[in-house]
Amino acid sequence: MKVKIKKDDKIKEFKLISKWSDVTLEKWLKLIDLETGSKTKEAEETIAALSDIPKQLIKELSIKDVAVIMSRIAELQQEQDSSLKRIVKINEVEYGFHPDLDSITLGEYADIETFIKNGIETQLPELCAVLYRPITEKKNDIYTIAAYDGDIRMRTEEMKQMSAEQVQSALVFFWRLGRTLSEILPSYLMERLKEMNQQLPQNPLPKSGHGSESSIGSQEGK
Repeated sequence: MKVKIKKDDKIKEFKLISKWSDVTLEKWLKLIDLETGSKTKEAEETIAALSDIPKQLIKELSIKDVAVIMSRIAELQQEQDSSLKRIVKINEVEYGFHPDLDSITLGEYADIETFIKNGIETQLPELCAVLYRPITEKKNDIYTIAAYDGDIRMRTEEMKQMSAEQVQSALVFFWRLGRTLSEILPSYLMERLKEMNQQLPQNPLPKSGHGSESSIGSQEGK
């Protein structure tokens, strides 16, 4: 989307994101972090991150113009496609969302639980790295993903390139996952503990801005 700003009797044109999918997870995390600060700083940094308007010019915009831009950004977020993106492509690699949450392993769940407890707002790349993994086989809409080995460091960096839209749609499944596992985990744990107990040895272990005039308008554009 194009934004026209009038300053000193001259009209300049700048670009603002045209859809929420233009925002990467990495950039969205920075915007989330701004919510803990002042509203003026949040507005300034948000507009700077999602447009090519120079920061100095942003500081010189009227409050009314800032409100118009922020309102449009909020609208774009509301207009996003909320359907789950089961397959995402990052740097020519296809990653698939966990195809069967009912068969999630204890290791996967333990890491997800840890990331959520540490603060989901800052742990989104890690969460996505657990639930989105490289596709190893694919036929039409059916696919399998790489086994989970707990090493997500490299994949976490890749996940930062997902769009905020893709991540937000997956958040719905994070919550659903939490509700589902809270119901099935006790019996699952009991079965696993029983199996582990049978494999243990029987012998017991030993104990051990200023006044510039401006006006703004916007138009859709590629």
